[in-house]
Amino acid sequence: MIDVNVSIGPWPFRRVPGDTAADLVARWKRRGVKQAWAGTFEGLFHRDLSAANARLAKACETAGAGFLLAFGSVNPAAPGWREDLRRCHEVHRMPGIRLHPNYHGYSLADAAFLDVLRGAQERKLIVQLALNVEDDRTRHPLLQVPPLDPSPLTRAVEAVPDLRLVVLNRMRAPAGDALKALAASGVYFDLAMIEAVGCAGDLMAAVSPRRVLFGSHAPLQYFEAALLKLKESGITGEQEAAITSGNAQRLLKGA
Repeated sequence: MIDVNVSIGPWPFRRVPGDTAADLVARWKRRGVKQAWAGTFEGLFHRDLSAANARLAKACETAGAGFLLAFGSVNPAAPGWREDLRRCHEVHRMPGIRLHPNYHGYSLADAAFLDVLRGAQERKLIVQLALNVEDDRTRHPLLQVPPLDPSPLTRAVEAVPDLRLVVLNRMRAPAGDALKALAASGVYFDLAMIEAVGCAGDLMAAVSPRRVLFGSHAPLQYFEAALLKLKESGITGEQEAAITSGNAQRLLKGA
């Protein structure tokens, strides 16, 4: 099993279990996970992303070499983001990057967003786009993060052919025709923040099981919650194997 959506480091507003790399690796190995793609919470809040990404790479290498794959944070709205992208690829040998537009203050319609997608595609990096991080109901009252409008995403993906894009933490949108168009363009989706009975089955019906990845969004959310979404969906063993590992392995091969 491959979990494509975990984060390490302390969450600033409360202590969550498994927030250190060593603790997360131990917990996930007990659950039968063979690999986890890890970002860092520092990537949301720190101004010096170069240092945050270096600490992420070191933590993944020290606590989980071969188990934790580091995905560094890049902020295309900040000066020097191209150097951060270069270091993620050339120095830390990361397979991809993670973007947090609503925390970094840009929209999916901005030219900067297209620039970072093109930069990642040229380097054959996977791009993980977090549409959300925390449910509004649990957010600290002093942290008012603006919601992200996902509607420009379809046009952005069309403008960057062969992009390896994973949409993380989709709660409600994109949906309908926009969701199907993104899947047809090769976009992947994780299970972490979709809700409602049968939500995993509905997602698979909309985008096909080949475009769904297992992501827990731990430690902010429970691993078991993502696992239960699969169990209740009534999928076949072949489909489960694709979602829990096969699709992620295929995505990594091109990175």
